[in-house]
Amino acid sequence: MHEIQVNVRFGETDALGHINNTSYFIYLEEARIRFFETLGYNMETGDWKFILASTKCDFVSQGYFNQTLNIKTYVSKIGTKSFQIEHDMIDQKTEELIAKGNAIMVYFDFDKQQSEPLPELLIEGLQHYFVRA
Repeated sequence: MHEIQVNVRFGETDALGHINNTSYFIYLEEARIRFFETLGYNMETGDWKFILASTKCDFVSQGYFNQTLNIKTYVSKIGTKSFQIEHDMIDQKTEELIAKGNAIMVYFDFDKQQSEPLPELLIEGLQHYFVRA
């Protein structure tokens, strides 16, 4: 499992003081970027091979300004051309689950505009983070 920390900033909250629903997707994106870095990929757009096919977030509990969230990322499915990653956002102090997110990533050739089989090296890296549900 890969883990990062996010500190909730004031501008990421709404008028009620809760984390704004769109902010969660920014946190998920940050977690995905850091996860890809652990697999040896960087954000160089010329070499980027992934396309986000789907993402969702379930809001489990309320999150607030100045809260520190631990975001745990792991792989739940590995297909031939895509894989699914999961994110658990947990309050660092209380260990309460705040939100759950996931994303389906497709290995993609942008020149040909089509999906491609996952390379063996990538599959091996994903298997390191695989958690059976």
